[in-house]
Formats: sequence, C-alpha cells, structure tokens
Amino acid sequence: MPDAARLTAAACLALLAFILSGMIMPLMPDDTDFGYFTVVNIVIGFLVGWVLMGRRAGNGFSAAITNGLTGALALVFWGLFVQGGNEMLRLAMRNYYDGPFEAIFAIFEHMVEFGAYLLNPVILVTLAVGGALAGLATDYSWKRWP
Repeated sequence: MPDAARLTAAACLALLAFILSGMIMPLMPDDTDFGYFTVVNIVIGFLVGWVLMGRRAGNGFSAAITNGLTGALALVFWGLFVQGGNEMLRLAMRNYYDGPFEAIFAIFEHMVEFGAYLLNPVILVTLAVGGALAGLATDYSWKRWP
C-alpha cells in the first residue's frame, strides 16, 4: 500500500544511486560504455527503497539507521547483480561462454569484479552516510505523515 514512508525511501535511495553512479563512473576504465548505467541504478534504488525500506519504517531511531544501511547494502547487491547480468548477456551474445552454467557463474564473477570498484573509501562513506540519512528520512516521514 502506498504511503509517505515508501515514497520517501524510494526517492532517497534513488538519489543515493544517482550520486553513487556518478562517483563510480570515473573509477572505471576509460573505454567503458555506460549506456543506461545511471538510469538502471536509479530504478533499482527506487524499487529497493519502496519494497524493502518503506515497509520497515517506524521502529525508532536506531532501527531507522539500520533500515537505511540495510537498504543501501541491498541497493549495492542488486546493482551489482543487474550490472553483472548485463555484462554476462553482452558477452554471451558474442559466444564467449561454452555453456549456460559458465554464463551463470560469470554473473557472480562480474559482481566481484565490479564490486572491487566500490572499495574506494569515499564511496563507502557516501554509501554509509547516505543509507543512514535515507533511513532517518524514511522514519521521519512515517511519523509525520502516517
């Protein structure tokens, strides 16, 4: 059921995804074609905020911060999974893999490869602070507009 907490969580995580996407792009190799990278990450952020964070709002200050950090980690997981799957499909269309299981395992290899770019301290701090603020904003909107 739509409410202010879900909308706030979705908007906050979409904004966090936008900011993080802009921070990640300069760290990637120069020949990387990003295509819809930022748009896909914003949609993932919106969905994670709506589905995961919005329904868990209203349990207090520490639970709000935990909710925000959980949402931020879920954003990272699903972002890596979708981007890894996209890279696997791109290579699969060029007959890079010998079979379907090799292609499926490649998704997780690409997740690890792309996740290495996230180990930048600035990105980790932005992710943690942004997630905590998103959780607090979600909790505030749940209290303000029930």
